[in-house]
Amino acid sequence: MTDSLTIRRPDDWHVHLRDGEILRGLAPWTARQFARAIVMPNLVPPVTKAAGAAAYRQRILSALPPGTDFEPLMTCYLTDATDPDDLAEGFEEGAFTAAKLYPAGATTNSDNGVTDVANIRPVLERMQEIGMVLCVHGEVTDPQIDVFDREAVFIERILAPLLYDLPELKVVFEHATTEDAVDFVEAAGPKVAATITPQHLHINRNAMLVGGIRPHAYCLPVAKREKHRLALRRAATSGSPKFFLGTDTAPHAREAKESACGCAGIFNAPFALESYLTVFDDEGAIERFEAFASENGPRFYGLPLNEGTVTLKRTEVQVPDVIDVNGTDVVPFHAGQTLRWQLA
Repeated sequence: MTDSLTIRRPDDWHVHLRDGEILRGLAPWTARQFARAIVMPNLVPPVTKAAGAAAYRQRILSALPPGTDFEPLMTCYLTDATDPDDLAEGFEEGAFTAAKLYPAGATTNSDNGVTDVANIRPVLERMQEIGMVLCVHGEVTDPQIDVFDREAVFIERILAPLLYDLPELKVVFEHATTEDAVDFVEAAGPKVAATITPQHLHINRNAMLVGGIRPHAYCLPVAKREKHRLALRRAATSGSPKFFLGTDTAPHAREAKESACGCAGIFNAPFALESYLTVFDDEGAIERFEAFASENGPRFYGLPLNEGTVTLKRTEVQVPDVIDVNGTDVVPFHAGQTLRWQLA
């Protein structure tokens, strides 16, 4: 039995760090575990220009303790009005690492998102030309489609036709939640990859609905049936370079979750590596964890692998019921549970 695991410093390819005072409480949690992170742009107002990305990046760095070694990788929030030239200029200058496609109304702060992919066709063509990664929230927002089917329908109606037309476009299917997504990514060419969250590896939809409504297990996309969870575990631990770590950590204040209309999002940053490694341990795939956490993501994005290492030790760690995030109480993923790995 392995009691200690040392891996190359990992990255998180999908985080929500929010803004303002709560940012100061959130950024150190991600920086403690990861060397770099793809930062989501769904602020109010969203990050749609290079200048806004640069300013947000500086606010993130200012929120970290002095001497912290952490690099935020910024993304552009695509809208129907995004200009291809502006986006390309921001990418070439290094202000943007990727662009994010939110179907309008799909999730938190996505009302300014894209109403029809046809509206951004010139943008996507330019991204294909310059090799810029498109990060996709893969759900349709048609109210006639069941919330548990929105990912599969998005693949069928939008993503598959798009990639047929633009086969060289680099796409990360973010926070994959279904067997459909796993099958699609595996069958697609080398330009398509996916991130997988810790929560979708651990829970199925029963976690939200059995024994009462459990708002701290609610995120978007929602957790699905058990067969989908098992498909995600197989994909994450398979060793395939197409799948890599993206927590989608998305904290909300406790009272915003425990309300008549609770917010979607799970705060998993404090124990993300411990949570992921527990899955790889359960699946007998500890030797494949380093590739998933530290290698597949940067290789897909065309970035260098990190220098340095982190070590996790097999020892019990108690996850607190609540974490004070700079004056805001937030309930973390695995609250009240004991994990068997700890970041040393």
